[in-house]
Amino acid sequence: MSVRAPEAIGTNLQLFMDDHWIATSDGAQRRMHPAVKCNAAILPENPWEMGYVGGMSTVKDGNIYKAWYTCDDASIFDDPKISWFRKTAYAESLDGITWAKPRVGLHEFEGSKDNNLVWMGPSGVLGVFLDTNPDAKEEERFKAVGIRREGKELVVVALASHDGKDWSIMQDPILTEGPFDTMNIPFWDEVRGEYVVYTRAVAGEGSFIGGVRWIRRTTSKDFRNWTGFEAIVAGDTPFEHLYTSACVPYERAPGTYLMFPSRYVPERTPDPDWYGGKGVSDIVFMSSRDGINFDRSFMEAFVRPGPDKNNWHERAIYMERGIHQTSPTEISLYGMEGLRTRSVNVRRYTVRTDGFVSVNAGASGGEFTTHPMTFTGGSLELNFSTSAVGSVRVEIQDADSTPLPKFAMADCPDHFGDDIEGGVTWHGGGDLSGLAGKPVRLRFALKDADLYAFRFSG
Repeated sequence: MSVRAPEAIGTNLQLFMDDHWIATSDGAQRRMHPAVKCNAAILPENPWEMGYVGGMSTVKDGNIYKAWYTCDDASIFDDPKISWFRKTAYAESLDGITWAKPRVGLHEFEGSKDNNLVWMGPSGVLGVFLDTNPDAKEEERFKAVGIRREGKELVVVALASHDGKDWSIMQDPILTEGPFDTMNIPFWDEVRGEYVVYTRAVAGEGSFIGGVRWIRRTTSKDFRNWTGFEAIVAGDTPFEHLYTSACVPYERAPGTYLMFPSRYVPERTPDPDWYGGKGVSDIVFMSSRDGINFDRSFMEAFVRPGPDKNNWHERAIYMERGIHQTSPTEISLYGMEGLRTRSVNVRRYTVRTDGFVSVNAGASGGEFTTHPMTFTGGSLELNFSTSAVGSVRVEIQDADSTPLPKFAMADCPDHFGDDIEGGVTWHGGGDLSGLAGKPVRLRFALKDADLYAFRFSG
C-alpha cells in the first residue's frame, strides 16, 4: 500500500473524480456518469434571438438564478459577412429550471427598448461571474470578460456591473495574446485568492499543443493586470482538440475544479452538404485539484450529440458556464445545441448531486482503501446508491491499515438504499468524535453499489 502523509480534510466533501483517495482497490472501479438531457432553458423566442442563443453564464445571487447569454437576430443566416455574437441578453429563474426574460429597457433593438438586452458594446460573448472577493467594490459585484476585434485579431476586455444589467468597461484590453475565439471563462478563486481566466492556448507558443487545440489559464489579483498564460496539463492521455472549457470551481467541494470542454473531431463530417466547416463535436469531463493539472481518466463523452441531426456538425454543442444544485438530489448544468441552425437553444442537463463519478462494484462485490486523512466532526456521511440486494460497508483503520476496535468491517452492518447524505453506523453507534484529528484510513466494501462522495460532518 502506498504511503502518504495524512491529509487534513476537516468536514469538506470528498469526491472520487480522480484516483486521489484510492490507495488500493480490488474488484471496484471508478466510472463517470454522463449528463442527462432535460428541458430547454433558453429558446429563440424574440426577434433579437432568432439567429442565435448560447454562450451562457449562470450564477446564483441570493435566491435568484441569473443568466447572461449571447444572442443575435436572423440576419446572420442571410449575410455570411455579418459578425456573430453582437448582443448579450439577461434571464433569471427562481429554480434554475424555468427561465424568464425580464424587459430591462436599456438598449434599443429596431427602435425599441422593450427587450432583455443588457450589452451591445464592442465586446461580445460575455463570460460573467458574481465576484465573491471580499475586497470587491459594490459597483463591481458582477464582472465579465468579453472579446472585441482589433484589426485582424481579437482582444479580451474587462467589464463590471453593480446589478448584472447595467454594464461598463473596466479596462480595455486586459489580454491581447490570442487566440480568444471562444467563450473565455473568468471567476474569483476563493482557494487561491485571485482571479482566473481560462481561454484558448497562446498563438505561436503552443496554440496547437501536441498538434491540437488546447486550453490555458492566466491569473490576476485585481482583474486588470494579468500574469502570463500557462497551459493546462492532462497527464499521459492522448491529445484531442479541446476548447471552450466551461471550467468552474465546484463550490460543494472546496479546492475542486470541474471542466467540460468541447471536443472537436475534424476528420468526421456526417453531412457532406453542411455549409459550415468540417468535423463533429461532443463534450468531455475533466477535473483538477489545482486548476492546472487536470485528470482525464474518462475519455468517453460526458454529453453526446444525440439523435438530433442539427448536433452532428462542427462545433454544434458546447457546455455553458455554471453548475447549480436545483434540488437536494440534482445538479443542473446548461449546454448550447444546434449552433448555426434555426433550432439553436440552451438545454438544461442534470446529474445526481455530487454524482459526476462514482466508485462502483458489481454483484460479486469489491472494495478499496483510502490514503490516510485527518478530519473534524463526529460522524461519517456517504453519497451512495445500491440495488435491493446491494450494500456498502465501511471500516476505519489507523494510518498503518490496522482496523480500529469497534469500527472493523465485521462491526459495520449493511447500508443499503439511495442517499445523498447517508449516515454510517457501526454496531456500537456512529460517534467518531474520539477519532477526530487522528490519522485514519477508510476501507469500503461495495456490492452492486455506487459510492459518489464522503464527508465527515459536525
